[in-house]
Amino acid sequence: MSVGFIGAGQLAHALVKGFTSAGVIAAHRITASSPDTDLPTVAGLRKIGVNFTTSNKEATNKSDVLFLAVKPHIIPFVLDEIGPDIEDRHLIVSCAAGVTISSIEKKLLQYRDAPKVMRCMTNTPVVVREGATVYATGTHAEVEDGKLLEQLMASVGFCTEVEEDLIDAVTGLSGSGPAYAFIALDALADGGVKMGLPRRLALRLGAQALLGAAKMLLDSEQHPGQLKDQVCSPGGATIHALHFLERGGFRSLLINAVEASCFRTRELQCLADQEKISPAAIKKTTLDKVLQQPGISESSVGTKSRLNFFNSTSGVKKV
Repeated sequence: MSVGFIGAGQLAHALVKGFTSAGVIAAHRITASSPDTDLPTVAGLRKIGVNFTTSNKEATNKSDVLFLAVKPHIIPFVLDEIGPDIEDRHLIVSCAAGVTISSIEKKLLQYRDAPKVMRCMTNTPVVVREGATVYATGTHAEVEDGKLLEQLMASVGFCTEVEEDLIDAVTGLSGSGPAYAFIALDALADGGVKMGLPRRLALRLGAQALLGAAKMLLDSEQHPGQLKDQVCSPGGATIHALHFLERGGFRSLLINAVEASCFRTRELQCLADQEKISPAAIKKTTLDKVLQQPGISESSVGTKSRLNFFNSTSGVKKV
């Protein structure tokens, strides 16, 4: 088996590092493509021993399982490029937020009678083999294809199959979730520093507290509210702290964050369906080359700046 990545940003780097650390696939059997050879993630992939190319077609031809790790609105153009190179052996796995299986199948049906497509949502902790991944199976993918993807993704964390209509919500929860945790940890460390702790110690203690709390929850059958109550003694410091969190709308902020990420995911799908390119996200290929794409006009691009079909600077998955 060989694995390919269209896009060589943070998500591709995290998955490759996780797969190779787990021993599920050797680095020399992985190929990644990106037009930007100067990315730190590209240097990291090369250091791991991955085959790197600037050609999407080469990455496709060298792969059995092909991960699409570019921004959602770039997906249609990538599919038009690699479509003629898709063969029966290929399993196409989209990691793009909001892009539906049916939209990918519709594109690839122009080139293959029964393209095998799957959609997954994972997150960056796959790099330390603590990722959270869900996947959905396309019309033509077989049971063995699902087992193969689950074998790969389970090697870098939790993995389970879901109905596709749940994946947008998963994006808002666990896909974006590490960012919520990092900003919470940063704030906790700031609190520790304010009260006199050295920054490095504050970060370590905060991270260990979150890690331990997560492990306690996963290893028990208790509701998080029950575990919270076990920390709060009557009239103690913790219940006073929680009062401040509740007064600041802490729960509502997290709920709203998940909702906002989910809604934005659906907006990104609309952009992909329109096949319009955002000049803010596409920076390297010339405008003339972009305008050669079907359905693209200068007005839909909106600028004559340099453009690029890849999301090489984000991995996962800025969702």
